[in-house]
Amino acid sequence: MIIKNCNIIYLDRIEKGSVLIENGKIKEINPTSYNTVEVIDGEGLYLAPGFIDVHIHGAGGHDTMDGTYEAINEISKIIVKHGTTSFTPTTMTVAISDIRKSMEAIKEAKLKGTDGAKVLGAHLEGPFISGKAIGAQNPNFLAEPTLENFKAMVGDCEDAVVSITIAPEIPGAKELAKELSKKGIVCSIGHTKATYNEAMEGIKCGFSHATHLFNAMTPFTHREPGVVGAIFDSDITTETISDGIHISYPSLRIAYKQKTTDKVLLVTDAMMACCMPDGMYKLGGQDVVVKEGAARLVSGSLAGSVLTLDKAVYNVYKNVGYPLHEAVKMASYNAARHCKVDDRKGLIKEGYDADLLLFDDEINIKKVFVDGKEVYNS
Repeated sequence: MIIKNCNIIYLDRIEKGSVLIENGKIKEINPTSYNTVEVIDGEGLYLAPGFIDVHIHGAGGHDTMDGTYEAINEISKIIVKHGTTSFTPTTMTVAISDIRKSMEAIKEAKLKGTDGAKVLGAHLEGPFISGKAIGAQNPNFLAEPTLENFKAMVGDCEDAVVSITIAPEIPGAKELAKELSKKGIVCSIGHTKATYNEAMEGIKCGFSHATHLFNAMTPFTHREPGVVGAIFDSDITTETISDGIHISYPSLRIAYKQKTTDKVLLVTDAMMACCMPDGMYKLGGQDVVVKEGAARLVSGSLAGSVLTLDKAVYNVYKNVGYPLHEAVKMASYNAARHCKVDDRKGLIKEGYDADLLLFDDEINIKKVFVDGKEVYNS
């Protein structure tokens, strides 16, 4: 198959060209000759690497915490229509036995494959977080950050854990981060009331990422820089829920200037109401009201989002004013690096997986390819 006449989005530029796909891989860029019956004319469209969502709880009425392969598979089929070709289903602060059940479903989906976006592994959001920065998590299920508790909740699925969100100021958190980061698991600062110094101590102990920047963390002020200050003053990566609700557009612009677009990932933090009508839903067993694009607990706390990654890219490109190739990088290559799959995903490059998107200038997704197979056509 060849996709021709498209505007190819590379890491640092956009250029007109064509891409030859063979056996699920990008065989050649701008081939001079090719032997294929399938020709797709991408005239007027952009060709981008598939988006990767490293923080997503659910979509289409399904939740990672349903704890079934079927739920993960249904989420994968919904989000692929919005350009997400890989993701890490994200768990919540619930009973350790329920997290373990979800981990088994995530590992099964990773090994068996799905009908939509591919599962790269799990992101564990909690239960080693602060009750003082609980957000939409359930305080009844907080647990001590110990290796024993970690092993109890992942069981035989440790090899399917990509990342874990931990509050670094909790006793035992730094020690656990040292152990887990040695295993190649990304330890992320989040749902935390840490001071600047506590966050910096955590970074020295292996924390290398921060969960949903600005949300559920100590803010930046001129005398107390807080966790936001530690993120800005260090080399760690972070992620933004770029829906215009969780963070204002000027604040996003300031954050991207400070961290650079090399150090920020676009995530959705989407919950089961994503791609569903307004109404009542659940997140981690708690009631959520979805109204006018915002998901909130009955208490008023934001409870994840109904964002999709195509919309996040659109917002960064159109509302924050960043070049399209930089917005796409934050939704693809940066996330691939986070998941340690940047040797095969996240770029349009010869030899890479043919996880590709065709979309127009308004980021309306026209076609989606996963491993070179067309899985969505608008």
